[in-house]
Amino acid sequence: MKRVFLALSIVALLTTSCGSKKKIAELENKNKEIQDLLNSATIKLNTCLTEKEAMANQMDFLKKNNSDLINNMGNMTTLSAKGAENIEKALESIKEKDLKITRMQDALTKKDSVTLALVTSLKRSVGISDPDIEINVEKGVVFISIADKLLFKSGSYVVSDRAKEILGKVAKVVNDKPDFECMVEGHTDNVPFISNGTLLDNWDLSVKRSTSIVRILTKDFGVSPKQLIAAGRGEFVPLVENNSAENRTTNRRTRIVVMPKIDQFYDMIEKEMKNKK
Repeated sequence: MKRVFLALSIVALLTTSCGSKKKIAELENKNKEIQDLLNSATIKLNTCLTEKEAMANQMDFLKKNNSDLINNMGNMTTLSAKGAENIEKALESIKEKDLKITRMQDALTKKDSVTLALVTSLKRSVGISDPDIEINVEKGVVFISIADKLLFKSGSYVVSDRAKEILGKVAKVVNDKPDFECMVEGHTDNVPFISNGTLLDNWDLSVKRSTSIVRILTKDFGVSPKQLIAAGRGEFVPLVENNSAENRTTNRRTRIVVMPKIDQFYDMIEKEMKNKK
């Protein structure tokens, strides 16, 4: 009977890990799609700025031509109807491009403002003086990296009291942002984990540490489970080479990825891009 229970436990853990891998892959694909859209929008924005400059030069040229006509003929009425029409068209075109550029810049600014506000709030709540806690932004996503020595004892997935204090501060920020999602990633070094009958390897350990933190956030601090994703990366995404004790300590960490839902801003960019076409 004990063997059957052990087998079922291992299958459950493996199933959870596979589900986590699938969710991670989906999130990474979604992040790539958003980044591609942002890159495309930036290219469109640069193109619009170039076209605006060209139109401004054209308008200056037309104005100079009309001025020359006025000087040569000595009469304001010599301004041809065609020249006036060209100036009017140029002004309308510049006005239209200015509107599109402004809308795209507003969308990008709002996205940056959301990210900056989140980082500022987290740094204020968590504190930035602790070298074992890092908060940074990559491609519009906020990362909170916490050294394992603050969270767990070696080879354990039991969350320390010190860690609960830190997680409580993170939870406060997350609870204030119900439209955000958080993915808790566990990372280990490459020192082989000796199976204890429940966990098989570092990958199992990283997943178990992630789910332990998720449970603390939900049960102790009231974070909605709908906002949380538990993921384990094992030893496979190191920050540095695992060639020294110091580097292995660096690689043993838990990373909380905070992802604001900014689809409405990208929808605005995409809409303007379609209108331009």
